[in-house]
Amino acid sequence: ATTSLGLVPNLIPQQLCNPPNRDDWDRLFQLIFDEYFNPPSNAVSSVLVATAPRVVDTTESPELVPCPDKVMLIKLKGIYKVETNEFGGVLRNKEKLVAQGFKQVEGIDLEESFAPVARKEAIRVFIANAANKNMTIFQMDVKKDFLNGEFKEEVYVSQPKGFVDQDNPSHVYKHKKALYGLKQAPRVWYDMLSSFLISQHFSKGAVDPTLFTRKSRNDLLLVQIYVDDTIFASTNTALCNEFANLMTTKFKMSMTEHIDSVDTPMVEKNKPDGDLQGTPVDATFYRGMIGSLMYLTSSRPNLIYTVCLCAHYQAKPTEKHLNAVKRIFRYLKGTINMGLWYSKDTDYGFQFIRIPLYCDNKCAIALCCNNVQHSRAKHIDIRYHFIKDQVENGIVEIYFVRTEYQLVDIFTKPLLRERFNFLIEKLGMRSMSLETLKRLTKEENE
Repeated sequence: ATTSLGLVPNLIPQQLCNPPNRDDWDRLFQLIFDEYFNPPSNAVSSVLVATAPRVVDTTESPELVPCPDKVMLIKLKGIYKVETNEFGGVLRNKEKLVAQGFKQVEGIDLEESFAPVARKEAIRVFIANAANKNMTIFQMDVKKDFLNGEFKEEVYVSQPKGFVDQDNPSHVYKHKKALYGLKQAPRVWYDMLSSFLISQHFSKGAVDPTLFTRKSRNDLLLVQIYVDDTIFASTNTALCNEFANLMTTKFKMSMTEHIDSVDTPMVEKNKPDGDLQGTPVDATFYRGMIGSLMYLTSSRPNLIYTVCLCAHYQAKPTEKHLNAVKRIFRYLKGTINMGLWYSKDTDYGFQFIRIPLYCDNKCAIALCCNNVQHSRAKHIDIRYHFIKDQVENGIVEIYFVRTEYQLVDIFTKPLLRERFNFLIEKLGMRSMSLETLKRLTKEENE
């Protein structure tokens, strides 16, 4: 016998599952592509972007040819962006033609798409090695990097929408140079840069293909590439200048600008506040700067107060807040070698003593150490009497310290240069220059 639970089965006729074909996937990704790259509605002026898009700017122009049979024709899409400064002001309207490379299939439309990229560990080793050899590190950025590489295979793209040649509307562009959006563009750029450096007597790393070296007598030039960003260092500054000139003649380059350093990360008169009437700035840019500084506070406790204070205004930062953060970076520029110094400890014996608590207020110490109650202390919250219980139980011992030796001031207020530097040394921070390290090591060994 069969017992029924009162459930009626939902019978579905068995059908063969037809997987989506290539056209189905193209239609799906086309919708995503169009939605992502819609032109912004806040463009300043249509006149600025109404000129014909240039597939490549100063590189070799593509050739307009009849469309060959049985080739992958890649469509182009115009991307429009309003470039603003950190204050939200409009600098210019930008346009860029991007190929819809999601239709390309590796092995059919292109040979190789993988491009080596420097790992973070490799960059850290590069910086550590440069510091060990007392090198100066420089940074350069290649403009329009993907537009410099040359294709091995033939690539055909359609004419941009709205800028079709009236005499040859059915023609297509045959590309010899790389284009944003194509899968092989990063690889083509890497191959071109690698070949160029090797032609200039550089040696490519056997383990790390993004590291290039060149020897000149007793001097060494190191170059680490990360897509379009390049850091380089040498035991001889003249080699760095020579490399910078070499790259500038071959590519459009931009060098990091020099900034003047300051003595302290913050001054009282420029201390950030709500600044409700201030000029708003780009919040994303501001938060990125704060995030980088937060990571740095793990080894730079002298920055904790200023960074945390600036972090309070991440929701609606203004020009005043941005200038305060920039001052922190200017301070870091002049204290690159500063860090915590951990001295050697030859005695690992445990000493169970009371927890020391240093206070620069004698009245507060008296309230904690003397069991006296009077009307002038009634306003103090009961939870703050917890410390009095710990003193009576012998867990905490309070010591008086003069204000000028109160280390906690560096975490609670902006300080003048002399006092700020004095407290930094008391915190155990040292300038890790070669001379200082030798002196500290000598003191430890004595």
